[in-house]
Amino acid sequence: MENFKKILVYVIPYWSRLALNVVFNLLSVVFSLFTLNMLIPFVSILFATHEETYQLMVFRLDFQVIINNFYYYLTLIINRYGEVGALISISMLVVLTSLLKNGFRYLALYNLAPVRNGVVRDIRNDIYDKTLDLPLAYYSQGRKGDLISRMTNDVQQIETTVIHSFSMLLRDPMTIIVYMGWLLLMSPQLTLFVLVLLPLAGYVIGRIARTLKPTALKGQGKMGILLSVMEETLTGLRIIKAFNAEEKMQRQFRSLNSLYTRIMNKLYRRQDLASPLSEFLGTTVFIIILMYGGSLVLSGGSSLSPEAFVGYLAIFSQIIQPAKYFSKAWYDIQKGMASAERIDKLLSAEVTIRDSSNAIPKKDFTSDIVFEGVSFRYEDNYVLKNINIRIRKGQRVALVGQSGAGKSTFVDLIPRFYDVEEGEIRIDGIPLADIRIKDLRSLMGNVNQEPILFNDTFFNNIAFGEAGASQEDVIKAAMIANAHDFIMESPLGYHTNVGDRGGKMSGGQRQRISIARAVLKNPPILILDEATSSLDTESEKLVQQALTNVMQNRTSIVIAHRLSTIVHADLICVMHEGRIVETGTHNELLKLNGIYNKLHGLQLFS
Repeated sequence: MENFKKILVYVIPYWSRLALNVVFNLLSVVFSLFTLNMLIPFVSILFATHEETYQLMVFRLDFQVIINNFYYYLTLIINRYGEVGALISISMLVVLTSLLKNGFRYLALYNLAPVRNGVVRDIRNDIYDKTLDLPLAYYSQGRKGDLISRMTNDVQQIETTVIHSFSMLLRDPMTIIVYMGWLLLMSPQLTLFVLVLLPLAGYVIGRIARTLKPTALKGQGKMGILLSVMEETLTGLRIIKAFNAEEKMQRQFRSLNSLYTRIMNKLYRRQDLASPLSEFLGTTVFIIILMYGGSLVLSGGSSLSPEAFVGYLAIFSQIIQPAKYFSKAWYDIQKGMASAERIDKLLSAEVTIRDSSNAIPKKDFTSDIVFEGVSFRYEDNYVLKNINIRIRKGQRVALVGQSGAGKSTFVDLIPRFYDVEEGEIRIDGIPLADIRIKDLRSLMGNVNQEPILFNDTFFNNIAFGEAGASQEDVIKAAMIANAHDFIMESPLGYHTNVGDRGGKMSGGQRQRISIARAVLKNPPILILDEATSSLDTESEKLVQQALTNVMQNRTSIVIAHRLSTIVHADLICVMHEGRIVETGTHNELLKLNGIYNKLHGLQLFS
């Protein structure tokens, strides 16, 4: 129940709504009880078993006193309007109390709606905030589909089980308590017998409900894998079709889907047992009470009159339905706890990259970036080993080497997408861990090897993160990135939607939008991870010239495979198996006749 307590934390801000819900539910139950009690005088009048009462007793919480005083007023009505008039009066009173009962029930649900929806909204907000706070390393260890499943299916499961059950959890126990209290006033002997039977029925239901959580947890996990396969299919649809792999993917998906179906069949069969089982147990208890109570009334061993016993049975029968709903709510909560556990794992995941308690604000870059003895690994194998380098302000530094040499990891450490495990990185002499993360990343502009665009307009993609950007600023940045012309050819110009991940454009066009976004930010440090790799020859030449202009008097770190794009770099670092093995200018490295010279020769040959 620890996860249930964590969900209840989200309910606390809505305590006033819950208080109103409880009050209105209590009023609804009271008027419902009053309506049922009208059955006693109705039967007594109908079968002429009522006794005329002319003495009004001092009120106290005693069933005999309450009945005596009620019959006193009933006698007055019968003497004045007759028995038919009394039946009409009772019927009108039942209609009135029924109206009040249902009116208060609606008001209870009216006040519960903002609680249910508000709690789910707050959970979704916290999950989304957490996804933004978690470091990139967290997402490299898990499936995207499983994370999406937690944000969608698991939250929805909590809404349809746990939160939806709040109405029953708040109303039905109250109904049972009020009704049982009244039954205790009517006949303590008979009600004590009831209180022995009901816990036995509840124990049987609880034993079955406890088996739901493990099955539900397994089902939610399989749904996460299903969504992962779906996400991979949509992302790689071009490759799937190109390699005629449709049947392979169908087999994989159908196998997982069948396994998920079997798990959910098992889950629903147990969950669906709640209603018939609780109804059967309730009916059994009712029949036992009917036989036992009937024998007491017939033998004179009970203070209840026959018509009062009929009323007793009518009131007790109304406990069965709330008990049935309560057991269903308990089943639903057990099922929802599996989703709550999965969400809690996400919300409680450690955010390893955060501001220190004494983080320093930093608004400019004045001197250098220094790597001192930096090593880094993702799991067991080191990706970077003992990196030592100084990048001065205004330098254009290029990183070259074979794939997997650690170039992208090198640049990911500077904005603290990851934290170093050994050594230290400093900017202007300040360790990265001591600088406010927001300020640190504001100093940098990134253009990734794979252009990342959002399903929005050209304008919003270029101005992403720059809330005050004007139309002129965006157009200027697009012109520098050689993107203005093809943007203006689109139907709505800068206000044309680019599609999902920029799917309406070519790879080169997407990259130029990404470059324009970095240009608009105008940061003192530029990080270009193969920024021109997706461009055709003509566009590459234009964009390379634009980037050369942008990099003037600006610190730039460029990852390049095509050495022709970095021949004018101030410093070229050759990386091999996580180490910097050569440094120098283009001409200096050629004279070393080492790895760089070999790479240069291979590219010239090709």
